[in-house]
Amino acid sequence: MKIIRGVLPALALTAACAMPPEGTDEQDSANYDAAVASVGCDLRTESEYLAVELQTGLTRAQLQEMSDYKVANGAAQRFENGGVRLVTGTCAPTVAEGDTSAPGEA
Repeated sequence: MKIIRGVLPALALTAACAMPPEGTDEQDSANYDAAVASVGCDLRTESEYLAVELQTGLTRAQLQEMSDYKVANGAAQRFENGGVRLVTGTCAPTVAEGDTSAPGEA
């Protein structure tokens, strides 16, 4: 019984990561992807956040939650110094020959 008690909270957290942030839907997720792509696939500076807020209609908190959701689902990568890079759709990385740098190392 102890094993089940330890596993259930982990399953609940995993399930929570698979859902878009509260108050958003799949259209908001698609709008986020398009807006982040329009600012160069990275979301880390004030000007990038403002542009994405304007394009999506999401609040800063919702953008941060959506970014966390995208990172949890493998659709984005977190920069060490803050912010995220979208890595799906038009932002999917194309590996140039010999380029093995991680986000933020270029």
